[in-house]
Amino acid sequence: MPVCLFSYPKVPETIRIEMKHLILYGMSVLLFLTAGQACNKQSIQASDKPNIIFIMADDMGYGDLGSYGGTLIRTPNLDKMADEGIRFTQHYAGSTVCAPSRGSLMTGMHTGQAYIKGNFAMTTEGNLPIPDSTVTVAELLKKAGYMTGVIGKWGLGGPASVGGPNQQGFDYSFCYLDQRNAHEYYPPYLWENEKKVILDNQDAQNDYSHHFFTEKALEFIEDHVSNPFYLYLAYTIPHGKYQIPDDAPYTEEPWTQNQRNYAAMVTLMDKDIGRIMELLKTTGIDGNTVVFFTSDNGGVPSMSDFFSSNGTSRGYKGDLYEGGIRAPLIVRWPHKIGQGQVSDHISAFWDFLPTACDLAEIDPPLNINGISYLPELLGNEQVAHEYLYWEYFKYHFGWQPGDEGPRNHFESHAIRMDKWKGVRTGVDQDPQGPLQLFDLENDPGEQHDLAGAYPEIVDMLNQRMWEVRVDSEFFTHN
Repeated sequence: MPVCLFSYPKVPETIRIEMKHLILYGMSVLLFLTAGQACNKQSIQASDKPNIIFIMADDMGYGDLGSYGGTLIRTPNLDKMADEGIRFTQHYAGSTVCAPSRGSLMTGMHTGQAYIKGNFAMTTEGNLPIPDSTVTVAELLKKAGYMTGVIGKWGLGGPASVGGPNQQGFDYSFCYLDQRNAHEYYPPYLWENEKKVILDNQDAQNDYSHHFFTEKALEFIEDHVSNPFYLYLAYTIPHGKYQIPDDAPYTEEPWTQNQRNYAAMVTLMDKDIGRIMELLKTTGIDGNTVVFFTSDNGGVPSMSDFFSSNGTSRGYKGDLYEGGIRAPLIVRWPHKIGQGQVSDHISAFWDFLPTACDLAEIDPPLNINGISYLPELLGNEQVAHEYLYWEYFKYHFGWQPGDEGPRNHFESHAIRMDKWKGVRTGVDQDPQGPLQLFDLENDPGEQHDLAGAYPEIVDMLNQRMWEVRVDSEFFTHN
């Protein structure tokens, strides 16, 4: 069979050089295009970072929710959120009152080491500001490419202070800056990006603050569907005053007006959370958005006793017993978190910062107390806390330098290690006073003080309580 042989003519040297340059040029173009594709891929991956929405109620006990056993108040949307996600049964607030709880959430620090240890009111508008050096979850996420927003109640610094939300990592804020003003749902003004916004409440109750918070939250989400965002929605419902434009669907209930209003406030919040969930679906970002729901501390006596807001837990807001610090935590992330999950992982507010960092794929600060619970959310092996610690300072409101008497006193502190819980009250009077000991596994209602039966456990907890806290010049108990 004949074979055809082809011979190529010899290419002149000048042409070979030109061809070499052309090949090099082509390779450069190819590398450029490949690099561009890689950069584009990286930007797509960055935009695929999950959105984070953290919703917090104010002074609402876990027992107000149907998913936690509540029977009197209707919370269908939050109950559905629990059915579609994970519900934590041993989650704790950062403190037993507003400001330190929020400070713990923002910084990843428990109140033994955080700067804010209680509710401290300044003589000017605003609360004790967190220092400028504070590293917040908003600052970390902002550096990671997130648009950050806070709507609702801030309480960590007044207007033009170093602790204001726009000074602490938030691109957008619409807030009560001073938490004392948040007791009124028809305020004369609110603060948008730390500039005063006058409301129509001078002559009549027209502008209900909660409605503004929901609308601003919906706007924030709609404005940032194309880039990762972090929204901290700190609702003031159902903190007193118990004000609401309409007490439906409880108008006919044989309750006091405040009880009807309280229930209606919780149900209104639940309805608005349902609107947020629906918006996530209609904008197509539902599957890439992690939504958290919790409350800043336990319920107050006037409502908790009637609605069983704190379930079977002992105590209320202001206590470091379980009723003051045990909080609901529901987390929903479609296709990532299994539906209808229930977790007994022991966690607290200071775990949110490292969890958010995990979601954003960035490293958290080294000197925090929190542990990410993202593995628990995803059904992976979860690291447990060695301990959880709280301390609570009560302040003399309006105290100024030069005034007689202490500016604050160290009211109480508590620790949990595995099933053991230690609580000491009246610390300023006797720092080594009796430590109550409870076995939460067998006595979740903290009814039986076992200190006398387990002196070695008491000694261990007591030593640990004083080891894990730090004092500062501002926070002294004398």
